[in-house]
Amino acid sequence: MDELNRKTVEEFKQSDKSPVVAVLDNVRSMHNVGSVFRTADAFLIESICLCGYTPRPPHRDIHKTALGATETVHWSYYSSTTEAVYALKRNGYAIWAVEQAEGSIALDKLNWTTLAGNDTTQKVAVIFGNEVGGVDAEVLKLCDGCIEIPQAGTKHSLNISVAAGIVLWELVKLINGAVKMPL
Repeated sequence: MDELNRKTVEEFKQSDKSPVVAVLDNVRSMHNVGSVFRTADAFLIESICLCGYTPRPPHRDIHKTALGATETVHWSYYSSTTEAVYALKRNGYAIWAVEQAEGSIALDKLNWTTLAGNDTTQKVAVIFGNEVGGVDAEVLKLCDGCIEIPQAGTKHSLNISVAAGIVLWELVKLINGAVKMPL
């Protein structure tokens, strides 16, 4: 671990985070939840909001995939995703859903100006939906926009843990380019 220059739990908690929150909208799979925790740790994002019936730590199936990231990444629980979105909006977050929807912006076309205007201090929350139904329609109405991952094959959806990895990495890269945060 020393050779990999990994942070200790305490060093992680003290580190500057990218101002990104991942919101999980009624995600069923504990393995998907654990994977998002692990991705959030890898990219030093601010926190995760677990909403609705999304499982919460502690649970061995979450821990099995998270590999300890539930101990480093800050998380909170909301009984509904709309409740989380309203709380995030009150705290100044731009709200984006990862969803194939009319008017969605392809992830490879997304830039900081589209995401946050000219505000380099903008905080961003990104919502990942249920494995079958996606982001709830009522939640979509509250979003500033939708981000879509371009796909060229016969399948037009990705597992939420894969989608979270792709989108969170791209957002962190955009933020680092806009505000020059070290990763």
